[in-house]
Amino acid sequence: MATTKQLLLLRHAKSSWDDPALADFDRPLGPRGLKTAPLMGRELARRGWLPDLALVSPALRTRDTWRLVSAEWKKRTPAEFVLALYEATAADILAKVRQADAAAGALLVVGHNPGLEEFARRLAGVGSDGGAAKKLEEKFPTAAVARLEVYGDWAGLAFGGARLTHCLRVKELG
Repeated sequence: MATTKQLLLLRHAKSSWDDPALADFDRPLGPRGLKTAPLMGRELARRGWLPDLALVSPALRTRDTWRLVSAEWKKRTPAEFVLALYEATAADILAKVRQADAAAGALLVVGHNPGLEEFARRLAGVGSDGGAAKKLEEKFPTAAVARLEVYGDWAGLAFGGARLTHCLRVKELG
């Protein structure tokens, strides 16, 4: 019987555009992002959606999102900072997820749009929740999380090969 794994896709929290001289890679979180990242971290913990491993783009806003989200958890989750996740396409993200440690039953990817949103949409296959898919089609805003169930190993993951169960937005947290 194939094992079921959990894949969480987290778009970085709202970044700041205050300093036009900064390179995109070096943009920090803005005030809203500093507030919403911990909220999402607490919600992930409340739901028991805690990863065994995180793959994080090394851009400043994704590193800061990861730091603030994971600070809300009792368990320390190891993170790998993966340059290929910065400005990644859906295919780039799939390639990195396929290389994830097979022992990880739950994997979190912290990245950027449009690649992360496209990746979530293309992964969602048969049996996906219609409401979650509709929300994902409408918008995948900053600090949003898509949760998918993956049957089998990370190495065998293919587009259409996961079941989207949730698309969670910060504005829904109250």
